[in-house]
Amino acid sequence: MSYHNPVLLNESIDALNIQKDGVYVDVTFGGGGHSKEILNRLGENGRLFAFDQDSDAVNNKIDDSRFVLIEENFRYISRFLKFYGVRKVDGVLADLGVSSHQFDEAERGFSIRFDGELDMRMNQDAKISAKQIINEYEEKDLADILFLYGELRNARAIARTIVEEREKEKIETSFQLKQVLRRYLPKARENKILAQIFQAIRIEVNEELEVLKEFLNQMPGLLNPGGRLSVISYHSLEDRLVKRFIRTGLFSGEPEKDFFGNVSVPLMKVGKLIVPAPEEININNRARSAKLRVATLKV
Repeated sequence: MSYHNPVLLNESIDALNIQKDGVYVDVTFGGGGHSKEILNRLGENGRLFAFDQDSDAVNNKIDDSRFVLIEENFRYISRFLKFYGVRKVDGVLADLGVSSHQFDEAERGFSIRFDGELDMRMNQDAKISAKQIINEYEEKDLADILFLYGELRNARAIARTIVEEREKEKIETSFQLKQVLRRYLPKARENKILAQIFQAIRIEVNEELEVLKEFLNQMPGLLNPGGRLSVISYHSLEDRLVKRFIRTGLFSGEPEKDFFGNVSVPLMKVGKLIVPAPEEININNRARSAKLRVATLKV
């Protein structure tokens, strides 16, 4: 898979417990690796819907009568499935984060390895890019993003430096931003800190955490009883949201108890947290931070 190496491929598809005549959704189509494996396990009456907002992913569309690719953000999953007459499904797979293709295309601006325009839009038609955030956001808003989404303790200082430097010259490329922030990048930790900074900006550009919350909130109403949710996340912010929603049905606070002290939570955890084997990480280094959590809708 030159476009994207699917992470935890067999584990995430096994978790869906695929029924041959079932209806499934891959909300992060990308290179189509997970979708192809789902189709391999479906019978002739099974159906698979996939979502991807990145126009590049359309080139990987699968020619199969059982398959439909929806070129939209998966935050709208229920709305667009209704358009196709689908109100309930048997399983949903989400492989969150950035595809290998997006990282490897310098002009997309996702990677710290290449010099490209600060873009980071997963949907290339979206209005807000990384360049606008870096050059137009207020210092306080920049600091909040870097602290909340990048978990950077010196977020205020970094934001202040960005604001000071952009007044001298507009910051338009990845390497320009690296140069501006050079003082915060000690040699031993340069890549880690840069990755945190880029992650924070990317999450803001694509509203990733809000999208994930909207998506998860739709699962109890979309899954059939006994239907499966299989989610692969790549950083702690995503994983905490997924873990908490499966456990409580909420993103903050605790579920209310009834008179007898019982709580009503729609999803139920299936198995333990799954991480890639060392062999997979050796083949695909981007798998190193992947975490798979599985849930089912209570019958």
